Amino acid sequence: MEKRILAEVRGHVQGVGFRMFIYRTALKLGLSGTVRNADNGEVEIDAQGTEGMIAELLKAARTGPPSAEVSSVAVSELAPDPELQQFKVIA
Repeated sequence: MEKRILAEVRGHVQGVGFRMFIYRTALKLGLSGTVRNADNGEVEIDAQGTEGMIAELLKAARTGPPSAEVSSVAVSELAPDPELQQFKVIA
């Protein structure tokens, strides 16, 4: 069963390769969705996949790449979207 989440990652997460880290992790896990920098300094992850895949992505997001400092990850559930077929980085 597909699960979809929106995760708002706070901390020192922009300008440190965080989006590409999430992108590579999502591709490896077979997730669909997007990752983008938000105007408020956060990184937003909209991801869809199995519950196990989502859990693995959130585990990675709570750590981030070596140069990131994650202070918190707020997660909310969204309705699954059958149109989401791939994972993309939004510039």
